[in-house]
Amino acid sequence: MVANDITTNIRSFPLSMAGEGDEVRIVMHRGGAGLDKRLASMGLQINSKIEILQRLGGSLVVAVNDIRLALGAGMAHKIMVLPA
Repeated sequence: MVANDITTNIRSFPLSMAGEGDEVRIVMHRGGAGLDKRLASMGLQINSKIEILQRLGGSLVVAVNDIRLALGAGMAHKIMVLPA
């Protein structure tokens, strides 16, 4: 899914670049329908606020609502975020 606001697209950055303890908001996914569906099933939808709990190399452990999720580097790089 793509955000409509071009300013948001310019200022957003990949989730993989967020630091431990950062709170961010998802603004778009850079992937196909399969990725959108997979992320939605995990609760990682557009406008979801997430916290970066731990960085493990390129992988991340994040919290969304009361759920902890581990994301691989490839998936984290396709999720575009802004500071929450």
